[in-house]
Amino acid sequence: MRVAGLIRVVVFIFTIVTMWVFLRSYTSFSRKTIRLPRWLGITPKDIQTPKSKCGLSKICPNNFFAFKISSGAANVVGPSMCFEDEIIMSPVRNNVGRGLNVALVNGSTGQVMKKDSFDMYSGDPQLLLNFLTEIPDSTLVLVASYDDPGTKMNDKIKTLFSNLGSSYAKQLGFRDSWVFVGAKDLKSKSPYEQFLKNNPETNKYDGWPELLELEGCVPRKVM
Repeated sequence: MRVAGLIRVVVFIFTIVTMWVFLRSYTSFSRKTIRLPRWLGITPKDIQTPKSKCGLSKICPNNFFAFKISSGAANVVGPSMCFEDEIIMSPVRNNVGRGLNVALVNGSTGQVMKKDSFDMYSGDPQLLLNFLTEIPDSTLVLVASYDDPGTKMNDKIKTLFSNLGSSYAKQLGFRDSWVFVGAKDLKSKSPYEQFLKNNPETNKYDGWPELLELEGCVPRKVM
């Protein structure tokens, strides 16, 4: 009995010592882990994960502008445009309308120069024609449709959009969905464009195709 009791005491003491050594090591390690940033001359709260602009899934590289465009949903929810983390057109800002919503941005500085909406169902298409004709060189053009972008679309307007880099402007018709980013002096077709035809068999909404979203990084015009 004395031998068994002695063994139990030794085991108990060994267990206590082992736990003490473990806790001491763990506490020391934790302190080192917490204090590591201080050794580097910074505090943990100074370590920040870079945030993408406009909620993009990635951060745009230098000399690129971040953008995100959503077309309207049927005739219920208006379109929205974000450029360099600034909402430049949206229902909340109360500056969008039925038809085509267009924003002009300086391709070098990223400054928003002009924005407007054009009623392409019952409005005057000459207003949009004049707007597009007066676009200066090196200007980025952001476009989002809402409700009906194509009823009043004529060949002159389609040609101007095509010259800005659009591949689908000439197909645009009644209640189609369209989002697009082009430029005044673009030498080829823009890679920033989505188009969805109004088709009763495939429409998501009653009488309209689903909304479209377009996001990405567009290169800065370096002067």
